Amino acid sequence: MIRDRAADERMGAMVAGKPLAIIHTNDTHGHDVERVPTESLSGNFGMAAVPALRASYEAQGYQVILVDNGDTIQDAPLVDQSQGSAAIEFMNACGYQLMTLGNHEFHWGVERLKALRAQATFPFLSANVIDDATGAPLVDADAIIELDDATKVGFFGLTAPTTQTLANPVRVAGLTFLSGAALYACAQAEIDRLRSEGCALVVCMGHLGGTRFFAPDRSYDVLANTGGIDIFIDGHDHLVENALVNGTLLTETGCRLHNIGVITYDGGIASESFVAYGSFADVDENVQVLIDQRNEETNRSLAAVVANASVSLDGRRAPGVRTCETNLGDLVADAYRWDGARVTGGPVDCAIVNGGAIRASIDVGAISMLTVKTVLPSDNLVEIVEATGAQLLEALEAATCEAPTILGAFPQVSGITCEVNTRVPYAQGAQYPDSTFCAPARPGSRVTIADVGGRGFSVADTYTIAVTDFIAAGGDAYRAFKIASEISAPVVCNLDCEAFIGYITESLGGTVGDSYARPQGRVTVV
Repeated sequence: MIRDRAADERMGAMVAGKPLAIIHTNDTHGHDVERVPTESLSGNFGMAAVPALRASYEAQGYQVILVDNGDTIQDAPLVDQSQGSAAIEFMNACGYQLMTLGNHEFHWGVERLKALRAQATFPFLSANVIDDATGAPLVDADAIIELDDATKVGFFGLTAPTTQTLANPVRVAGLTFLSGAALYACAQAEIDRLRSEGCALVVCMGHLGGTRFFAPDRSYDVLANTGGIDIFIDGHDHLVENALVNGTLLTETGCRLHNIGVITYDGGIASESFVAYGSFADVDENVQVLIDQRNEETNRSLAAVVANASVSLDGRRAPGVRTCETNLGDLVADAYRWDGARVTGGPVDCAIVNGGAIRASIDVGAISMLTVKTVLPSDNLVEIVEATGAQLLEALEAATCEAPTILGAFPQVSGITCEVNTRVPYAQGAQYPDSTFCAPARPGSRVTIADVGGRGFSVADTYTIAVTDFIAAGGDAYRAFKIASEISAPVVCNLDCEAFIGYITESLGGTVGDSYARPQGRVTVV
């Protein structure tokens, strides 16, 4: 899409000089190794292509600024094994100049985030994440880059308020994520400040997303309630965006380096030209050597085969674990329930896994530790929560609030038989504290529970439920389980990966077989 000088006269104030290229990435999630396409998966660049693309534009006479829009340091074994350090190492080698905080940057907590910021040779930006202890932004709110011709380009970052529940709430305690009107005011203050510093071009680096669920904190909402953003580079929802919104160029690459974004600005015109996988073949050899070395170390450390699968197990996002029951969701939930019974020495009524915790599918064949860590990369602990039937119903109603639309909270279950009637609108109640989710106004209006643990179902009964520490802390839409956990402390079991491996090896004899060939009819979505 093209933005003309006439759309906003101030952009014409830029001093004539080298044309500018802003190369941008978002939601790489540790997928820094090139992957060639297969029948079921699309290909993606390796991170080593990014500095090569930068060099290509510099050779064409462009001055280049290289930025990332978050969700970079976590979600794949290549970067998870070092708690994000490898991702920062790659970005330093590529010459990144700025990065926005995404929700996954908080995965290991604030202190680890600060350590990674110290490792980085570039600033982390986020104006709306406030440290309650100081009342100031946790990291830099903005940055100004001066071009060769003395033109100033101002950047500021915005992080998704959903981070307070998409990250483990325990790990973002003490932080406020400005939302709604406070978010808009924060953004406008940044725009005004950067203009007052003489910035001819103002760029918002957001990790907000544009899908309906993220309202009122979407990129679209910010643009509708502020003035003066010339370019909005977004992330978070893994979509491809290239549009003019109220005269502002709004762009997003998708995810996992399927595209590399390139915004060019010359003579008052800004345009986005995505570089799609397969259309650019060069790599920076030094960065490639570094990534290959770290990848080999990771693969070697996780090479042990721990189980086998004689059926394919579905861990896709949608249609998949975030929209409906899948066979892999059944398997993971069964593993959590089994682990809970093993630790407590007694039966566990049921288990719930948020679909967003399952990050990949499993093909027929050997299951290595690398596979397990790719499917379950978060190192969550399995915990046993005691909750009433009313709390369980509330949790399931809230977790399916967007069904049949994709949502990471969607429940994969064990020991539960239920139906979600999407023909009934979700009745939204009050917003949960410290959350972007709302409680259901009428629990049971969409979700009907037929059975829990072979005991039938009653809102008055108490049930033992195997979940992760993320859910027990009220992550995603599961605030009801946080309340339950405050009344009766959860029993801590094993890491999710250990539960998964233990269940397959000890209960299934080492092979996932025909009993998991297809979903078992636990969650019916109508």
